[in-house]
Amino acid sequence: MGFTCYGYCENVSLHAGSTSSVQMGTTTTPLVLVLLFCCLVSVLQAEYLKYKDPKQPLNVRIKNLLKRMTLEEKIGQMVQIERSVATPQVMKKYFIGSVLSGGESVPATNASAETWIQMVNGIQNGSLSTRLGIPMIYGIDAVHGNNNVYKATIFPHNVGLGVTRDPVLIKKIGDATALEVRATGIQYVFAPCIAVCRDPRWGRCFESYSEDPKIAQAMTEIIPGLQGDISSNSRKGVPYVSGKNKVAACAKHYVGDGGTTKGINENNTVISYSELLRIHMPPYYDSIVKGVSTVMVSYSSWNGQKMHANHFLVTNYLKNKLKFRIMVPFNFTEFIDVLTYQVKNNIIPVSRIDDAVKRILRVKFVMGLFENPLADLSLVNQLGSEEHRQIAREAVRKSLVLLKNGKSAEKPLLPLPKKAAKILVAGSHADNLGYQCGGWTITWQGLGGNNLTVGTTILEAVKQTIDPATKVVFNENPDSNFVKSNNFSCAIVVVGEHPYATTFGDSLNLTIPEPGPSTITNVCGSIQCVVVLITGRPVVIQPYLSKVDALVAAWLPGTEGQGVADLLFGDYGFTGKLARTWFKTVDQLPMNVGDKYYDPLFPFGFGLSTNPTKY
Repeated sequence: MGFTCYGYCENVSLHAGSTSSVQMGTTTTPLVLVLLFCCLVSVLQAEYLKYKDPKQPLNVRIKNLLKRMTLEEKIGQMVQIERSVATPQVMKKYFIGSVLSGGESVPATNASAETWIQMVNGIQNGSLSTRLGIPMIYGIDAVHGNNNVYKATIFPHNVGLGVTRDPVLIKKIGDATALEVRATGIQYVFAPCIAVCRDPRWGRCFESYSEDPKIAQAMTEIIPGLQGDISSNSRKGVPYVSGKNKVAACAKHYVGDGGTTKGINENNTVISYSELLRIHMPPYYDSIVKGVSTVMVSYSSWNGQKMHANHFLVTNYLKNKLKFRIMVPFNFTEFIDVLTYQVKNNIIPVSRIDDAVKRILRVKFVMGLFENPLADLSLVNQLGSEEHRQIAREAVRKSLVLLKNGKSAEKPLLPLPKKAAKILVAGSHADNLGYQCGGWTITWQGLGGNNLTVGTTILEAVKQTIDPATKVVFNENPDSNFVKSNNFSCAIVVVGEHPYATTFGDSLNLTIPEPGPSTITNVCGSIQCVVVLITGRPVVIQPYLSKVDALVAAWLPGTEGQGVADLLFGDYGFTGKLARTWFKTVDQLPMNVGDKYYDPLFPFGFGLSTNPTKY
């Protein structure tokens, strides 16, 4: 006779063999003993699995699991490894707690959502096969949509979103991003970047919403979009993720990374403590109140001390004063042996390891990873959905800033008429999806061309917007003779920076690369033109300003170039106001609103308006 025991002794299933049976009321002593044994096993098993019981209080689950973990299992939870080395065998052997996809780290070229899910679940199964079955958490740099993934909606970079000053829209972007990330089986995003960029020479300035901490604070509304709305009575510093359609967020990079000397990436921010709190800390207050799951510490320094080594700001201020009860991720897979040695030799106390592991487990429990560790295919159609592309298109419209409109206020050039004889579209960025998306798109540094993902270039958008009778001629870099001899009604010139990310974007001159300036000169010296700038920050434009009739800062608008044409041709009006100061020359930098010697080309908050045109 065989017995199957179920938890808490609520059921005993008896499977009768061909030569034995059990009759009601005639239970024998051996059967009683077996029943008692089954109940004892069930009780022990239930206690052993207490940390897996979602009905248990959060702290009980954390404590119950932590006490079962060996030092090796604890250290494994603190380690984050790159996808390329995260085999199921590695996950099981080293008890790895987290995996990430770095820039351009993908399961296959142009991988589908299904392919991503298959990869993530394969890695997860390695984690679930360990003794305690602690699920791993998978992270990705979804800084303007799920930007590593082919066909995902690519939203404008933060430099443009800050212009919108629209927290409701930002929350929608967070919600859409969460769905598109979950569509690929991933549960964790290294976003938002809430740095306050004080110097556009910094190569990460396009990841910052504004030079003004108040705008950066308002834009933290992306966090409840990504994670869900935390309850009003929740304790400060407690992470919150509201289910399988949401992701854990990461506020970065703590703290002061946007204030380094000359904008040099990962360099030194020289500033008083009071100014650090006034300028760079406010977005972190809001992020913590909104339940952000993680905070990433910056590689930069504050007054000569590396942030990773700053006990006062990381431990005393972030963890103790702000009551931040969540994990601070570090990537140090190569240090497993070193860390183990230091703990076993009393160099690092076990209490510090336990503190870090508790924070990691807290996030995993809160977001329901123990109950739902594996992804399914239910959200794959969310990737690049039309609804999300319309949100991105709205974001593009609200992020554009009209800096000049006509040689005089009495004769504005914009909006352009949809019905014209012939329009010239020129410039290196007019028909280049990669350029208009910028860095952190499919690859770390970004790409040029139109084959990287799916979207609408500005040239395509113009063609889709104008009257069918209007002829559009595209010439990337025409000479002045071509322009003068073709009797164009007007021209749209789209030029700007080439894609970059992080240190590779640091620039001391902030000039538009050739042939951009030549294109502006050749075209705008001959006919009426509007210049559309595709850049991650303000750039040197004063030398060309008198030549152009209209000037638009479009920043890095992403895949939905139709949003640019919506404004150029008057389907919607310009509303955007600069969220950062536009300098005259780089010699003025750093220069921010409120500075004593403030003499910008276009001040913070500047932006001309237009009214929609009725057709």
